[in-house]
Amino acid sequence: MPLSWKIDVDWETLDSGPAEERACFAALGISAHDHWLTEGHDALASRLRQKPLLSAYHLAEWAAWNWWRLRWEPRSTAEEWSQSHRVASIGSGYIWPNLTIFSDGERTALIAKSTAERPQTPFRYIIDFAAVVPSTDFENGLDEFFDKVLNRLDSQHIGPNNFQRIWGSLREERSKPELARLRKLEALLGCEPDESDPRILKQLIAAAQEFNLASIEEIAAEHGYGGKVLAVRQLREIAKQKGYDTSPGSIVRLNSRDGLPHVGDVAAWRLGAAAAKALREQERLDEQAISDKLLTRMSGTSENAVEAQNQGADISFAIDENINTGRTVLRSKWHTGRRFELARLLGDRVITPSGNRLFPATRSYTYRQKMQRSFAAEFLSPFDAVDEMLAGDYSMENQRDVADHFKVSEMTIRTLLVNHNRLEREELDGDFEVAAA
Repeated sequence: MPLSWKIDVDWETLDSGPAEERACFAALGISAHDHWLTEGHDALASRLRQKPLLSAYHLAEWAAWNWWRLRWEPRSTAEEWSQSHRVASIGSGYIWPNLTIFSDGERTALIAKSTAERPQTPFRYIIDFAAVVPSTDFENGLDEFFDKVLNRLDSQHIGPNNFQRIWGSLREERSKPELARLRKLEALLGCEPDESDPRILKQLIAAAQEFNLASIEEIAAEHGYGGKVLAVRQLREIAKQKGYDTSPGSIVRLNSRDGLPHVGDVAAWRLGAAAAKALREQERLDEQAISDKLLTRMSGTSENAVEAQNQGADISFAIDENINTGRTVLRSKWHTGRRFELARLLGDRVITPSGNRLFPATRSYTYRQKMQRSFAAEFLSPFDAVDEMLAGDYSMENQRDVADHFKVSEMTIRTLLVNHNRLEREELDGDFEVAAA
């Protein structure tokens, strides 16, 4: 089956530089969904090029070293994040595309932006395009590119080099499940291989043994937003001090997942919205606003959980001890924020596989967290009802009135309008899944 993206190389001649760089000098083009992400204007040749002259060796070296972070680390505010996700950070004297690559775990974004026209700069990239590909396609596309570079080095009789060493280590890591799990956790923490705090890794591994590995990975991903990595003991202590009694057995569930997309088959926001619509239909809620009483009843907890105004923990989460006993912790001190977080946790239970006992709602942009946010927005303020109430008037005042009606934030209403193309997105990478649609 053809891949949704690829890196093309046409080998060229370079007269100077290290042997591996000369061997792998190429007209190099990156494309996705039939769009060239490397298209630009060649000032010297006075023409457009889809494949600028670049070093395939340096790109392979960078991509292999950052493979785990490119594959698993979501968008982050950490200062060093760009070094592992922006192709332009490669440097080495080449004019690299303004291309940013990151993943939500299921789908990988390739966001290309044009570069400024500067005097004496021989090549300027002109493409503005956001592509989203399945992360398995991203893996396979990189592997194909690595093979091209390895074969070229072999055909040119280039001896042992840094890329070959990095690739050898990466191949071993990917082939050993236990080591691969560690590398994934390190990437979610925003760390290079073997550069994470051993104590934090130990905490995460211990927590995964008690809870669910997928949920612990969500805790790890919060680290990129300045969040603390909490041990099981700390989670339980926070739940005891700041949480609210929850009865897991009384929480509403979907009677059937028939008709829902599979995780990863569609953008996270589409899956979240579809699940919310299905639950509303099952519970015969039509398009009515959901009261605090109904929301907390469906979530198996008390109205105090959303009415309280005290600041909660750094993240929202729920822990189930057994079918009858659990605790729910909310982060926001605002009423609309607490309603939204509780709806996120409800969505997490509705969509994720049964058997989980820990349900984190964090600030990260993993597939699961984006899915939660979309579920909460659609469940609390169904778009069809929002659109009908606004009746084409998308003024801030009208949005505020609708937000008040559904007891959600104005940002929730705005996000729904942007997702459904009623308003333009201000930034191309604000939400890459929607920008690329």
